Amino acid sequence: MKRDNSASFKQNLVLPWIELRVANRSSACYDAHSHDEFSFGVILQGTAAYKNRSQSHQVGAGDLVTINPADVHSCNPEKGLWSYSMLFVDALKMGQLQRDILRESNQRLPMDYHAFNADFERNEALKAQYFTLFNALEHEESNLNIETCLYSFIESSLQITRPSFKHRQHDEPIKRIREKLLDEVAHHHELESLAEEAGMSRYQLLRAFKNQYGLPPYAYLMDEKIKRSKVMLKAGDSLSDVAHNLGFSDQAHFQRQFKKRLAVTPKYYQSHFVGVSS
Repeated sequence: MKRDNSASFKQNLVLPWIELRVANRSSACYDAHSHDEFSFGVILQGTAAYKNRSQSHQVGAGDLVTINPADVHSCNPEKGLWSYSMLFVDALKMGQLQRDILRESNQRLPMDYHAFNADFERNEALKAQYFTLFNALEHEESNLNIETCLYSFIESSLQITRPSFKHRQHDEPIKRIREKLLDEVAHHHELESLAEEAGMSRYQLLRAFKNQYGLPPYAYLMDEKIKRSKVMLKAGDSLSDVAHNLGFSDQAHFQRQFKKRLAVTPKYYQSHFVGVSS
């Protein structure tokens, strides 16, 4: 087995039971092996011979490989170099999240966790959710955002229809959570504590909040931060002050989120207002 010097590993600091792996232009090969965790990721370059249990597949760029705990597998480049990113998620933690989701659709989890249905996927929506989740983990985004992304990915991987919520049942607790987010816009909110305050499960809160306000809590909060940042930038506040006062992890985080929503940098946006006489 050729040693893979191209690989890098990272344990997420927000959810330490998730590990990230990236291989960039690798030619390394792997003997058949298994993991205790769920492992899943996307091939970014090249093609590979993928064996999982008794099945053999050819996978290539854009394919999302999904491997269950204890599955004996191997995945090796057929020729040339290949690149990929992978996530390794604790099986019991994954099972807990799956249980939250299935409970809302009146389904039970018969064992500790629900296995992936296939050895790999070519579903574009699921792949997009994987990249969103991976980026949130890689950039050490907030617990609220990472768990939101993780729930969305798992929900899609289970291939179930999102439950509908009765508005009256959740109006008041969801309204309280919205007011809390708006009153404490710079605070580091956690999904679990918000769910406890609402008297709901984490998954219930995510779905009910989005059903009522159009966005899950993290996206709603970030949208509010960006709206407030525009006012502060027009008033001449520095980028560092805006980032700090609105609770961004750093100035780079603020700039990244601003550009995602307005397609320009905050500095460029500010330049059109500051120093311009009315």
